[in-house]
Amino acid sequence: MLSVWTRTVRGGRALERSLSSIVELPKFQDFGVQNEPVLEYREGSAERAELCAALAQTAAVTEEVPIVIGGECIKEGEPRFQVMPHDHSKKIAKFYYASEKTIQKAIKVSVEAQTRWDRTPLQERIRIWQTAAELMAGSHRQQLNAATMLGQSKSVIQAEIDSAAELIDFFRFNIFFLKENAKYQPISQDPSVTLNSLRFRGIDGFIAAISPFNFTAIGGNLAYTPALMGNGVIWKPSDTALLSNWKIFNIMREAGLPDGIVNFVPADGPTFGRTITSSSELAGINFTGSVPTFNWLWNEVGKNLNRYRNYPRLIGECGGKNYHFVHPSADIQTVVTATIRSAFEYCGQKCSACSRIYVPKSLAEPIKNGLIEECAKLKIGDPTDFKIFAAAVIDDKAFNRITGYIKKAKNNPKNKIIAGGEFDDRKGYFVQPTIIETTDPHDKLMVEEIFGPVLTMYVYDDRDVDKTMSLIGSSTKFALTGAVFSMDKAFLQKALEELKMTAGNFYLNDKSTGSVVGQQPFGGGRMSGTNDKAGGPNYVMRWTSPQSIKETFVPLRDIDYPYMRD
Repeated sequence: MLSVWTRTVRGGRALERSLSSIVELPKFQDFGVQNEPVLEYREGSAERAELCAALAQTAAVTEEVPIVIGGECIKEGEPRFQVMPHDHSKKIAKFYYASEKTIQKAIKVSVEAQTRWDRTPLQERIRIWQTAAELMAGSHRQQLNAATMLGQSKSVIQAEIDSAAELIDFFRFNIFFLKENAKYQPISQDPSVTLNSLRFRGIDGFIAAISPFNFTAIGGNLAYTPALMGNGVIWKPSDTALLSNWKIFNIMREAGLPDGIVNFVPADGPTFGRTITSSSELAGINFTGSVPTFNWLWNEVGKNLNRYRNYPRLIGECGGKNYHFVHPSADIQTVVTATIRSAFEYCGQKCSACSRIYVPKSLAEPIKNGLIEECAKLKIGDPTDFKIFAAAVIDDKAFNRITGYIKKAKNNPKNKIIAGGEFDDRKGYFVQPTIIETTDPHDKLMVEEIFGPVLTMYVYDDRDVDKTMSLIGSSTKFALTGAVFSMDKAFLQKALEELKMTAGNFYLNDKSTGSVVGQQPFGGGRMSGTNDKAGGPNYVMRWTSPQSIKETFVPLRDIDYPYMRD
């Protein structure tokens, strides 16, 4: 979701300043909160030394992670292990799956805790979140980064912008948005007679937070934003992000969050899904993951609708088939640089990663050559090596899925691999950044989400700009992120309208990745999700059940109305 490069000035040819007038810009506002600075980790820096020490400490042990429900630590069944994706012989965490009975216990504890927690004043909740943000920014920063680098195979900078900056931003900005939203109070025409007010309540029941592997920050946001708003939460972390998520859970305990508000419950996916959706206490599901899983959850909720106390809130972010559309007027170097970063940072395992690029024939050769040249420079390896660009994909399932697309491309005459195409899982799950040129804009490579370091390029005739642009929204079911590259202001204005429904986060002359909390609230429509815009002011409101209150100070004496006495 987040990229350090959006926080710095990009070098190279400057884009026309007048392009900013395409979108009507709001007046400057002092938001009273700022994004967490991204540390640089240069040679000799304090943060680099601290990170290296944390990496050595984290790699030296296999941390045992229990199920935690209401403060009780539970270990049941056969132990499981989180391994380093770049060296799958090394284990960094030992954990357990909760049984159906244990998940039901977590439901009971969460529901009971919610009632108590909802009576905790907002100021006290805010104090806990502020304390947690300071701990994340300070003493726990490098432990979070180390767990993310080793457990999720992220490079130094990709960990820093995720498990440090974005995670901290979610906590600080959600506090800010909560306080800003709380400023609104209904109209009271004569407060001496009648006073109208609005207060935020949690939702009676429990929220199930189901978080993904690819962003540590998403885990923290999915579990703790509902909690901030007065809810009890059952957090099912991803098996492959377990250690970093466990770090967040313990930071929140250290910050003062009472036991039982958020319960840490690793579990088998289908078992967890069946148990939560069959409970009458289900109040909501906060989900990031695949379309089939979210569809299954939504379908189960529909089947059980009559048994619920509430209509459950369903929030889902389900990925995308993100595009870069290049106009004949585009700046070539910007296209090449932005596309390489978007497609291959963190091995393309970002929901917003560029997976397909449409290139005009007039620019095809320089763009193709530029992509091939830059792709050849990318170093792939151990994330503790500060010179790598990316490391391994997350696990054997991802490796097999991604390489399956590459193998099929090699045997399809419509497709030609022009860069990369190699892979090796003997030590780690390594897939080289791969660029494929296709002659079919409806090929699976251009339509299906791959979620790996595979970029597919389609070259179109310059005179078919409009026709090709129409393929963007019609050829896939996703609408998460997209980018248009052009120096033609009139075309950008047209693209802004024509492609309105193709992306929840839309970029002009910038890459399709890089949303920053508070700057580009994130989410997409269609099958990319419910577009609730994490990192924006409305997200916290999805987890409250507001109550309107009218207080009257003048005694009511008459049943009839004056006109009845005329």
